[in-house]
Amino acid sequence: MKKTFRILLTATAIAYGGYAHGQTDQTQNKWLAKATDIIAYQLKQASNKYQPGKNPRSTNPDGSVRLANYRDWTTGFFPGSLWYGYELTGNKELANQAKRFTLALDSARYIKDTHDLGFMLYCSYGNAYRITGDQAYLPALADGAKHLYQRFDSKVGAIRSWDFSWWHFPVIIDNMMNLEYLYWAGKQFNQPNYVHAANTHALTTIKNHFRKDFSSYHVVDYDPKTGKVLAKRTHQGVTDESAWARGQAWALYGYAMCFENTRNPAFLTQAEQVAKFIMNHPRMPKDKVPVWDFDVHNALDTEEKAPRDASAAAIMASALLNLSTQVKDGQKYFNYAEEMLQSLSSDNYLAKAGENNFFILKHSVGAFLYNSEIDTPLDYADYYYLEALKRYVAIKGQNKPTMK
Repeated sequence: MKKTFRILLTATAIAYGGYAHGQTDQTQNKWLAKATDIIAYQLKQASNKYQPGKNPRSTNPDGSVRLANYRDWTTGFFPGSLWYGYELTGNKELANQAKRFTLALDSARYIKDTHDLGFMLYCSYGNAYRITGDQAYLPALADGAKHLYQRFDSKVGAIRSWDFSWWHFPVIIDNMMNLEYLYWAGKQFNQPNYVHAANTHALTTIKNHFRKDFSSYHVVDYDPKTGKVLAKRTHQGVTDESAWARGQAWALYGYAMCFENTRNPAFLTQAEQVAKFIMNHPRMPKDKVPVWDFDVHNALDTEEKAPRDASAAAIMASALLNLSTQVKDGQKYFNYAEEMLQSLSSDNYLAKAGENNFFILKHSVGAFLYNSEIDTPLDYADYYYLEALKRYVAIKGQNKPTMK
């Protein structure tokens, strides 16, 4: 294994440089060190308890663990979390376990009927290759990227999300996340058509997915024959016109990532406008962990009855930290993300060692409308929380407030 960019969460590593912040280094080190200790313990125990190919996804209402096989859209998050855990802690045992759980997903390279290949393969195999440089991970990544690209339709100008028969050509805001896979694969495998597809999808989504306040619809259904929009709906939110919290997080993350890969100013503008919608939203709770839909008050008596979605907060935090490194006034994004991470690292959301079926975060929501995964840990909440912490520590280690 070649030398990697490892970040050890010690007082020496984080006490100096980077953005200004409102806490003393001693206070900061305390919450970050506590979180890191729990992360190391939970991931180690989880990797020993669960079997490769049957990855922990969430907790069922009866307390049992819901497992994900290689076809599950979330299956790449647990191996990815192990890779991130290795980077955060330097624990080689986590790297060994990450390799085991990653290689067990090899069959996902043949899947063609979903856009989620980025989640499934790039979060697992992609991180494996980034960290180790081992070319044995490349064939699966090449196959998955090819199959993701094949879902792009030039007439629609987008990548088809689902093959469900009741939609014509559905595109969900979640799909923005999988563009990162195409950007990387386009460069890695010399396939400029992949990059073109990613750019076109992102521009089409700007055109059709957003309202005037820069909140996002969940699903836009297109006519595959003409490329025209047939309907704007939701599959997750309270109503078609509501702002489903994780959907807004996908949008923010997606456009910050697109700008990082292309330097297209249209993508930066979109990312900052979505960030503004989120950060200034009057119904964002004080601890900055949103309820599962920003408009849930329309359906429930009080928003306090609505479950929080730690997964949305984790994705937002990671996205804001990425965005903070790409603009001159990145301090505001960094500060907001830091507060999110502090909340997620508190006892309200961070599991105690040995509890929570060895998941790291509590209190996320999968699909409220379908009574699925409500107020439960989720593998993708853990993944993006770890990614956000990794980005946070990297920024704190910089001598300047912007890296680009």
